Amino acid sequence: MTPRASADDLVRGIESGDRALLARAITLAESARPEDACLAEEVLGRLMPRTGGAIRTGITGVPGAGKSTLIDSLGMQLLAQGKKVAVLAVDPSSSVSGGSILADKTRMPRLALEGNAFIRPSPGGRAGGGVTRRSREALLLCEAAGYDVVLVETVGAGQNEIAVARIVDCLVVLVLAGAGDELQGIKRGILELADVVAVNKADGENVAACGRAEAEYALALGCARARSSSWRPRVTRVSGLTGAGLPELWQLVEEHRAALEGSGELEEARRNQRRHWLWERVEESLQAAFRGHPGVQARLAQVEADVLEGTITPAQGARALLAAFGVDDNG
Repeated sequence: MTPRASADDLVRGIESGDRALLARAITLAESARPEDACLAEEVLGRLMPRTGGAIRTGITGVPGAGKSTLIDSLGMQLLAQGKKVAVLAVDPSSSVSGGSILADKTRMPRLALEGNAFIRPSPGGRAGGGVTRRSREALLLCEAAGYDVVLVETVGAGQNEIAVARIVDCLVVLVLAGAGDELQGIKRGILELADVVAVNKADGENVAACGRAEAEYALALGCARARSSSWRPRVTRVSGLTGAGLPELWQLVEEHRAALEGSGELEEARRNQRRHWLWERVEESLQAAFRGHPGVQARLAQVEADVLEGTITPAQGARALLAAFGVDDNG
């Protein structure tokens, strides 16, 4: 068994770019054991002054959009520019073991062999929004380890993966030509939060179709309400397989960052991310305290049964459990 690393060991290791100790720190942050969480919080607290310098980019899209292949190619191009690249890949979880099913690291074969790259597959678990419960902590630890770019690949479960937008600066949405939702999709979920839309698999006989899809998305995005006063969402064509269009894609990511920095929106966005992080942890801790309360545990099974049977309403059940917790809910 590997001996447990101390906070000092982890901090020194991460500061020196030790990938093994970085991985161990992320494992601690993701752990459900209170002692692991406390150690991870201490380490991250000490490393916070080293965070904030990376280009934080989310890569999302439905299954089959080619996220992993694109990241493998994009990562190699960024390494060639002298950048250190970290990838946080969120995999679907097994309902039996809770572990990753797809093992994204195996689908980034070139990047996985590079010394200046770090790939961390993590199971999505029960966390919604396409990321894990501790993706934000993992991102900050990667920044503290000196990575210039952190790419967050979402689980790819559909259009509702909005949580990733709360931890990255730029959100890239991969779409496919001929998927049937070029125009309708702009009204749904994740596309409303996109900073860059990339029509992927623009190679071979698919190039013409991707060109048409690019024009349709550009038209739709032009009609949509912009989230930023300094940036209008942009559309481009790429091929993760051949690497075509990836320099142009990354140029858009850098232009987006420059625009937000110039207007002051980047720092404001990060302040809002930290605020959301604060309340997310408060809510998480309150729910854990609520579920672990003896009075709640004593009444929970019966209240749930009554709600399921329809003998009381969910609102009445909630009030009963809150009363057992010591909260008077008059709502």
